[in-house]
Amino acid sequence: MKRKKIVAGNWKMNMTLDESIELSNGLININKSNVDIMIAPSFTNLYPLKKQFDAHQIDVIAQNVNQNSKGAFTGEVSVEMLKSIGVNCVIIGHSERRSLFGETDQILCKKVNYATSNGMNVIFCFGEELQQRQNGNYFDVIQKQLEVGVLSLSTEQIKKVTLAYEPVWAIGTGVTANPDQIQEIHKFIRNLIHQRFEETISNSIRILYGGSVKPTNAVEIFNLADVDGGLIGGASLKFTDFQSIVEAADV
Repeated sequence: MKRKKIVAGNWKMNMTLDESIELSNGLININKSNVDIMIAPSFTNLYPLKKQFDAHQIDVIAQNVNQNSKGAFTGEVSVEMLKSIGVNCVIIGHSERRSLFGETDQILCKKVNYATSNGMNVIFCFGEELQQRQNGNYFDVIQKQLEVGVLSLSTEQIKKVTLAYEPVWAIGTGVTANPDQIQEIHKFIRNLIHQRFEETISNSIRILYGGSVKPTNAVEIFNLADVDGGLIGGASLKFTDFQSIVEAADV
């Protein structure tokens, strides 16, 4: 089954509004006929970029969301707030949210369940750290993260999920897992989805790779059988790099 690839740029805590608009002016001209392009700016820039991209087939998505509908949660943003400005997709479980902000598998489970139950699409991130890779127990780590995070969802909920495998040891380090390692994990993930859900779900769910994807390796990574695009960090902040990565997925 041919799945349309996704190239999602996670801008993290970068780019002022003026800088975001300047970069966006270039992005709207990228050829995107065969690729779903997503951009995740900071919360302050979501609404203006959503308006800018509405006519250009680029989805503006959020980097995080709270698991509660409302309340005394200073600094947090709810699903309802995002939907009210037309944002319908959110990244949940990024390794930086796990390591820097203490988001556990249980917290992330609540976030995914609440978001998908309320009409929000989710890019769910997961992956092993360097020691777990070196110890050889990375399959168990990934399976546990998926079991708690998404495998308990209903069939209707899982249809709203895109998975993003991000080996933590290959994020921001310039080190990339080799093609055999990447395909091995992506196939393992798809098999887990197949075991839990029907075959049509496992064949249609898109699994992204997020680990130092750059113009020099994007074609090789995106040509792997079970890789359906990338969650791009640093390279998404540079127009020429991001354009090259989109072109690598446009097949």
